[in-house]
Amino acid sequence: MTKIRPAPGDYAPYAEQYVVLVPAVDIVDALAAQLKQTVTLFSGRSERDGNFRYAADKWSVKEVIGHVADTERIFAYRALRFSRGDQTPLSGFEQDDYVRGARFSERKLPDVVDEYMDVRRASLALFRSLGEDAWLRRGVANNSPVTVLALAYLIAGHELHHR
Repeated sequence: MTKIRPAPGDYAPYAEQYVVLVPAVDIVDALAAQLKQTVTLFSGRSERDGNFRYAADKWSVKEVIGHVADTERIFAYRALRFSRGDQTPLSGFEQDDYVRGARFSERKLPDVVDEYMDVRRASLALFRSLGEDAWLRRGVANNSPVTVLALAYLIAGHELHHR
């Protein structure tokens, strides 16, 4: 089941930019591979690297990593709710508020990377636990229908977008 791609009606139109970045592979395997790739990318980097901003008004590397982890937490929470059959519509979130509130720039880069790793491991545990029927369950998040499978693809694609 996890080797199929979500269909366009399985997620909001804006999310297509993330879904298209993920190849048609087992999505759980793709998420596990990303964990290794991302940790390798940031291992041994300096605090200067972590504080780098390509423009003054843009997020630092640490803020981007933290944003990816926060977004994954939210998408995985949605996947948990919908995979369990919860049909309660879920609200959206304002990414800039989350980054501001998290104060990632005040933390050490290895701590932010460790948090990302913990979040990804938790997401992997959730997705590995799902039965085939759970992957196609859907709910409404941020006023748009979305399936559990699409949420897994959004997690992977969102990370690729920022990486």
